[in-house]
Amino acid sequence: MAPGATRKKNRPPAWERLGKPTVAAINGYCFGAGLEFAMGCTIRIASENARLGQPEINLGQIPGSGGTQRLYRFVGLGWAMQMILTGQRIDAGTAREIGLVTEVMPLADLMPRAKELARTLGAQSPMAFVAGRDAVLRSTETELLAGIDFERKLYAICMATEDSREALKAYAEKRAPRYKGR
Repeated sequence: MAPGATRKKNRPPAWERLGKPTVAAINGYCFGAGLEFAMGCTIRIASENARLGQPEINLGQIPGSGGTQRLYRFVGLGWAMQMILTGQRIDAGTAREIGLVTEVMPLADLMPRAKELARTLGAQSPMAFVAGRDAVLRSTETELLAGIDFERKLYAICMATEDSREALKAYAEKRAPRYKGR
């Protein structure tokens, strides 16, 4: 490292820090770094023919882009150990059952549903979206009372926004809100 240069703290990849929603529409094989990328998305859905796994162990390696840290947060310690230490690949139905994806559908419906989810997420207040996402993500790394305290602080911030006032006004006027991200 050059003199005077500072090392960036370990941070999540850029797509996880976006103030925008990301929807992973998984079709076919989703292994290794592909699954690690998908786990960094806001929501994951899959077609019926999707296959997911962390097979790096079969190459004498382990996941290198956060798979060992993210997988157990979605599927629990047992499934994470089994998938990472055996290289086991799972089908879409199993992925839904264990919480790795939220929905499974026929291939023809996958992209329309992904776009629908993206539109729904994108229509929310940008500040509330980021606050809600960050509060949920924080819950995976903190104890309950600290997480609730963090949530309350974000709630107070959201309540003071122009977007919050706009949402209440739109509700009273029976129209869709027009968020400005303020």
